[in-house]
Amino acid sequence: MATVELALARHGPPIYVRKEIVHNKHVVAGLRAKGAVFVDALDLAPPGAVVVFSAHGVSPAVRAEAAARGLKTIDATCPLVTKVHREARRLAQDGRTVLFIGHAGHEEVEGTMGQAPQAMRLVERAADADRVAVADPAKVAWLSQTTLSVDETAQIVARLRQRFPQLLDPPSDDICYATQNRQQAVKAISADCQLVVVVGSPNSSNSVRLLEVARESGAGRAERVDSAADIEDHWLDGVGTVGVTSGASVPEELVTQVLERLGAAGFARVEIRSVVEERLTFALPPEVRRLD
Repeated sequence: MATVELALARHGPPIYVRKEIVHNKHVVAGLRAKGAVFVDALDLAPPGAVVVFSAHGVSPAVRAEAAARGLKTIDATCPLVTKVHREARRLAQDGRTVLFIGHAGHEEVEGTMGQAPQAMRLVERAADADRVAVADPAKVAWLSQTTLSVDETAQIVARLRQRFPQLLDPPSDDICYATQNRQQAVKAISADCQLVVVVGSPNSSNSVRLLEVARESGAGRAERVDSAADIEDHWLDGVGTVGVTSGASVPEELVTQVLERLGAAGFARVEIRSVVEERLTFALPPEVRRLD
């Protein structure tokens, strides 16, 4: 988000963004109003244009295409995704088959699988673990999309390890710290809530996972909303306690508006539940950092 705004300040509109910078429709609409143009493919940006790669990352093939078309690129890939990319390349260079746990069609999956396409196999669900084929069962490793359900990923890994006892783990957890922390918090509150409201867009993988976690963790009901306007009055009938959480890329103002909407409906007392204090910060891309 900040990367696109700084790019607009430096270069002026239009700034082209490959795919959505993050999966949140309010963020995308706000940036579009300021002059950002979101494109699904690089050939929709004119030669020489400034193009921002989204937080979900891109494959080497996309980088090569951008260079061939003379595009000026700004890489806004999340550092946690970049870490997974490096691991995928390293494991492939070691001669291992990399079993990548993720959802087909997601930009992050496409970008990561493109790091070493000949060595990587996509595993979407536990059933896939029973049929995925590898060249050498003794040289297999796994990595994962950063926005998955922690519990579901653990189940898939357990199934894979049954087939491949020498399965190599990544050196550190791939799932985004913000995704994990929110899932842990939802687990902690769901059993006490007759309704859990997840603020986030439908194409946000981590927001959808929060919805699933809330339902699996004992919430009486769980609903996803893009904004406070999406909350339906009948959801609140007979409800004593409402839990509120949000996807990792949701602006704080949207969560505040949801709390205000609930307050106006009679839920005036707000209790903040925290499972961990987040202190990790990431630097902006060097192409825009001087304007920070």
